[in-house]
Amino acid sequence: MVLEDTVFYPEGGGQPCDLGTVNGVAVVDVQKRDGEIRHYLAAPVVEGPASLKLDWARRFDHMQQHTGQHLLTAVAQDQFQWETTAFHLGASVCDIELSAHAISPRDMAQLEEAVASEIRAHREVSARRVSPEAYTLEAVRSRGLPEGHTGDIRLVQIAGVDLNTCGGTHLRHTGEIETLKLLGTESIRGGTRLFYVAGGRLRSRLGTHEQRNAALRALLGAPDEDLAAALQIKLDQLLALDRRSRKLEEELAEFQATALAARPGALVEVHHDGRDMAFLQKLARGTLVLDPAKAVFLTSDAGGQGLFLLSAGEASTLDVPTAGKAVAALLGAKGGGSGRSFQGKAPSLATRDQALAALRVMGQ
Repeated sequence: MVLEDTVFYPEGGGQPCDLGTVNGVAVVDVQKRDGEIRHYLAAPVVEGPASLKLDWARRFDHMQQHTGQHLLTAVAQDQFQWETTAFHLGASVCDIELSAHAISPRDMAQLEEAVASEIRAHREVSARRVSPEAYTLEAVRSRGLPEGHTGDIRLVQIAGVDLNTCGGTHLRHTGEIETLKLLGTESIRGGTRLFYVAGGRLRSRLGTHEQRNAALRALLGAPDEDLAAALQIKLDQLLALDRRSRKLEEELAEFQATALAARPGALVEVHHDGRDMAFLQKLARGTLVLDPAKAVFLTSDAGGQGLFLLSAGEASTLDVPTAGKAVAALLGAKGGGSGRSFQGKAPSLATRDQALAALRVMGQ
């Protein structure tokens, strides 16, 4: 839908579009195409007068993040000579790309404090349009005009700090940014991507962190300042238990392999509950090392799923690929293999006895 006039901002310049309703129908996207502002609606509306309702909470959030970006860009360039080469207003976190090869923690702290100082200064933010001729006389901080631009040029000014070309939405003064927090950096294309949040997003983020910390305090029995250390202790304990569990599993596999190898017959089998495929493979290898003339059929119920493994030693006469396919068919399983081993997964092992009986016939 194209309207004679609109309050909806179309996506552009790193800023997402506005949302809201037209005659009560949800606006799901707004784009500028071929000189038109096109509103994409959840359902058709009747042509005629239109009542527009803007999602103001979304718009104000975007204004806080975008005005924060202007201020952050200006301070970064003026105080550190870092040029902004890109801007992205994300759903939860924003970022700018800077020409800095790297940003130290000290420089990031100084940049954040300098931005905070300008927020406290309550500097007026204003917008105006100038002709292309007047534009050339302005001291504008800009990456250039969009390709093919014609007509007047919109300038956004933060009094005493910045003058920039921009078609986006902004606050009335820097005080409305409330606050801005730098979150971290990452290297990109020879520069640095700097992540930040401003205003209401920062308060919401802090609230989420406090809720998470409260849960961690209860779980770990430690105050905020000791949470990392307490968690590290738990992780070290889990790692030690995991190592012990693996050792016990290896010992169990060795013990059971000895028992299986000692059983009479060319085919031996065993079922386990809760063992993964790695354990079945260890058990099979251990058994066949001790008696290469045997074949083993191993199964396990793991996480509500059936696992099976059919393996044969070098001296076994069992045709594993053929037998494996037959077992998979009887179990309703998916599997594969070649040579001396075939393994797979089945929705259940209800027909295990039939599969075992078929294997005994094929192994004769």
